[in-house]
Amino acid sequence: MSDEVQPLARSVAALRGVGPRHVEFFAKLGIATVENLLLHQPSRYEDRRAKGCTIAQLKLNEPTTVLGKIVAQGVNYSSQRTKSVFEFILDDGAARLQCRWWNLPWLEGKFRVGDEVYVYGKLLALKPRRMDHPETEVVEAGDEASVHLHRIVPVYPLTEGLSQRWLRLLLWRTLEEYGGQIPERHPTLVFSSLSPIGGEGRGEGAKRPNTPNVSIWQQPPPHPNPLSQWGRGDQLADSSAALSLSRAAAIRSLHFPAELPDAELARQRFALDEFLDLQLAVRARREKLLANAQSQPCKGDNHLIRPYLAALGFPLTDSQTTVLREIRADLACGTPMRRLLQGDVGSGKTIVAACTALMALESGHSVALMAPTEILAEQHFRNFTKWLEPLGVRVELRTGSRKTAPISHLQSPISHLFIGTHALVEDTFTVERLGLVIIDEQHKFGVAQRERLLRKGHYPHLLVMTATPIPRTLGLTIYGDLDVSVIAHLPPGRGVIKTFVRGPEKLPKVWAFVRERLTEGRQAYIVYPRVEDTDLKTGTKAVMAEFEKLAKELAPHRVALLHGRLSAEEKEKVMADFRANRVQALLATSVIEVGVDVANATVMVIENAEQFGLAQLHQLRGRIGRGAHDSWCVLVAAKLTDDARARLKVLEETTDGFAIAEADLRLRGPGELLGQAQSGAQQFRFADLTRDLELAKLARELVSQPRSG
Repeated sequence: MSDEVQPLARSVAALRGVGPRHVEFFAKLGIATVENLLLHQPSRYEDRRAKGCTIAQLKLNEPTTVLGKIVAQGVNYSSQRTKSVFEFILDDGAARLQCRWWNLPWLEGKFRVGDEVYVYGKLLALKPRRMDHPETEVVEAGDEASVHLHRIVPVYPLTEGLSQRWLRLLLWRTLEEYGGQIPERHPTLVFSSLSPIGGEGRGEGAKRPNTPNVSIWQQPPPHPNPLSQWGRGDQLADSSAALSLSRAAAIRSLHFPAELPDAELARQRFALDEFLDLQLAVRARREKLLANAQSQPCKGDNHLIRPYLAALGFPLTDSQTTVLREIRADLACGTPMRRLLQGDVGSGKTIVAACTALMALESGHSVALMAPTEILAEQHFRNFTKWLEPLGVRVELRTGSRKTAPISHLQSPISHLFIGTHALVEDTFTVERLGLVIIDEQHKFGVAQRERLLRKGHYPHLLVMTATPIPRTLGLTIYGDLDVSVIAHLPPGRGVIKTFVRGPEKLPKVWAFVRERLTEGRQAYIVYPRVEDTDLKTGTKAVMAEFEKLAKELAPHRVALLHGRLSAEEKEKVMADFRANRVQALLATSVIEVGVDVANATVMVIENAEQFGLAQLHQLRGRIGRGAHDSWCVLVAAKLTDDARARLKVLEETTDGFAIAEADLRLRGPGELLGQAQSGAQQFRFADLTRDLELAKLARELVSQPRSG
């Protein structure tokens, strides 16, 4: 059977020089096969083609590599011999460098006077020139020197038991042995696209991806003006340039690039393959749904929607009407709806969800609505009960701590609307004739949770909602199996939200302003990043630690606490008091990020605002400005650095969720927008959604319109 194993699927134990202990060390790095080893990405590169910087040219706090000889070394111990420092003096003929390592006395046996050593680190002092704990590599003569010297050299993530030189040489030998056996991952998609996109000039490796006699050491043909295609210095302006490399040539350039841009081009080649994997999985999921699903018509007959809309007392916006037309068409067609509804905070998504639920209920089907927190689930339950029970619709709540009906009632033949948290995906929850699943704040859930809820019925329709606007390219990449609807406009009659960034020295004026608004009859949210452990070093405040001080500061107005450690009953009591204006100021953590809707609350103060992402701050700010009164959001930064000021200035300048989402994507990456479970980042070794959106878009285009080769 071993002869049938594909070459790259062989264990690393099959490689010359790799013993059982090495296999154990590799396992810690997630390396089990030859392919795993070849895809072990360097963490950085050192340019050793020339001596480069001399010791005399070193600048403070700039990471640099220098080469010299050890002229002295030794270990010094403290008087009690409890502490030690090993150091050597490096001389390059013009100047000397002191290198020190604390409490690592065994290093004395690793180096000898006369060794030629590469040292990489930051210079911490000039008199004498000194580096602490730099990375080092001893230069050894012989045939191996060409692997480690006079070229751009990869530096790899390691684990104890592996050295840079040993691993680098192993990869060199592995590429020599397996370089001609590296197959393409998606040859039909990638190489059939080259002729129409780039003509015949895209490179031999692209036309002959699996040709054994093409040497892996052959320099891949250059793409036109290679340096001019690099957008910000690390990103190709032309995403199709990644198509110019075969996978074999890309692996060569990943480990031993001729020029640094070649290594980045190789990374993008592997990133493209990862995006293609994602898009093919998305397409397969969609095709499986279309092939196997039997639609449950749920478009309804309007006998519930008409009285519901009449009772609202205000018309729907044009955006809401357009989205509902799209949803009704989905519910009437031959395949189950799979739709993502985007709408900024306060845009009226809940009303669209209610109308969608009524279409399914009118058609005799039950509906399940899942929310990420008990606070949001409770609020939905109150709203839907107020709206729908007068129409004869039974609304039930299922959370970890509360159920509005015994489990036995779930087998009733009457259609219900079930609202809950993760409790809806538990095995104990069952529902007859589930026709529609609605998921609010979609990015808070993983795909697996979504699928578990869908399996409660027979291919029910799905509507997922998010108030975190997602840049279109990112949305198409991650939610490629969903159709997208956008509520583009807020309902009329809303007050203006004004946002200000302040330093901690302005807090006395901020609290005076809050008191004025409370005296006028308005209410306020005051948000902190922690529940109780204040961090004096970073200035991070905690809501429980600030409570007494704020209660005095805002007296005689009543102040209450809301955070995740309260029980469901305690949270509900606090929120009931706040909604009834028995509490004027609510001190809270980000637990109020979603679902809290009190129109009379017009002031929000967020302390340590620099510790939140822009998308989260926008969500928090969305708790105010929900009524006719103007509102104020004050972002207080404990450390108003240039970076923090630049980020928070985005919120000062706009309330456009999509503009904020684009800025957040640039500044913090996709995880902040989508959550780790949704972003797909855990699947990617090479792709970076922050930098590689054009590659993601290219992958979607290749999969959507495959060309024949």
